[in-house]
Amino acid sequence: MSERPTALVTGASRGIGAAVAKALGPTHHVILNGRDEESLAAVAAGLPDARPWPVELTEVAEPDVAGIDRLDVLVHSAGINRMGRIADLAADAWRQTLEVNVVAVAELTRLLLPALRRAGGHVVCVNSGSGQRANPEWAAYAASKFALKAFADALRLEEPELRVTTVYPGRTATDMQRELRRYEGGEFEPEKYLQPETVARAVFAAVTAGPDAHLTELTLRPRGGPVN
Repeated sequence: MSERPTALVTGASRGIGAAVAKALGPTHHVILNGRDEESLAAVAAGLPDARPWPVELTEVAEPDVAGIDRLDVLVHSAGINRMGRIADLAADAWRQTLEVNVVAVAELTRLLLPALRRAGGHVVCVNSGSGQRANPEWAAYAASKFALKAFADALRLEEPELRVTTVYPGRTATDMQRELRRYEGGEFEPEKYLQPETVARAVFAAVTAGPDAHLTELTLRPRGGPVN
């Protein structure tokens, strides 16, 4: 039997990242990145071939990826959201958002490019509807997601042997969404949002498209739910 292809998923301890890891689990060896080691271990225990990789992405360095010689799939799902009006957002909020949502993505990809090139691999950036449209009080997050789109577009052109996909989910029933709704003063209504598993299926569809197909962008919105 041939060896399983390898996928690395960031933000894999919960939400969309965990759902993506579970979608890839039956067919891939999955490396699970996240901060919560206990949650990573629980996700890994439910998969046939997975291991936790609890590396802080804002501090990732070459020794952290030394054992990853070949990588078929890299899914960037980790991210943070700092809400607030521009008049109220201090520089630290902007720096932290961009550091996690853009700089860490770029650096991890850079470090893993040799492994991705060996496999003719696939990079998936889980973006957001905020990467297509900015709204009041979402400036820092939207700016980071617009920058993530630019990163993916440039990577696609610079590395033509790789496939690069950006996925734009609308509101999704995750812990981040629960915190967001608390900030907005509204109810958390998961039945009105996308489910993490739905987003994961879109990622899986992009990853498993035939070798002649390159799905560059996918937009998902809840049926009958909020558009932003």
